[in-house]
Amino acid sequence: MASVGPSAASSQPALPSGPAVFKTIPYAFILPEIVCGTWVWILVAATSVSLPLLQGWVMYVSLTSCLISLLLLLSYLLGFHRNSENWKVLDSLYHGATAILYMSAAVLQANATINSEFGTNAPLNYQLNAAASFFAFLTTFLYILHAFSIYYQ
Repeated sequence: MASVGPSAASSQPALPSGPAVFKTIPYAFILPEIVCGTWVWILVAATSVSLPLLQGWVMYVSLTSCLISLLLLLSYLLGFHRNSENWKVLDSLYHGATAILYMSAAVLQANATINSEFGTNAPLNYQLNAAASFFAFLTTFLYILHAFSIYYQ
């Protein structure tokens, strides 16, 4: 009789849980995503919002993705995934969709930065908006890295 090869599930790397989350590459991006996303909504909230429709979307995307990423990090830390393959699909879909949403928010924040160059209290608002734009694009890049690294793993 021919021996049966290892199953497909055993060839996949195990999902980390506990402190190993911070040492495994795709999952180690979650904490920087949360920190940079928090900076985005703090900086946008610190400005005098001149374009509420644009910066409202930035606040919505950054705050929502920060909270969902925090819940995802807690679920990995507490081991709720139980090494299920569905968690990898969920993680990849979430980070891919969030990367697209964050890219739209980053572009709108860059537009708000350009528009805040002139007006009342312009230097301070411009600097805060520029910093928020930087962190929005950085967070977008982190979400893209996470989505692609888990997809190619």
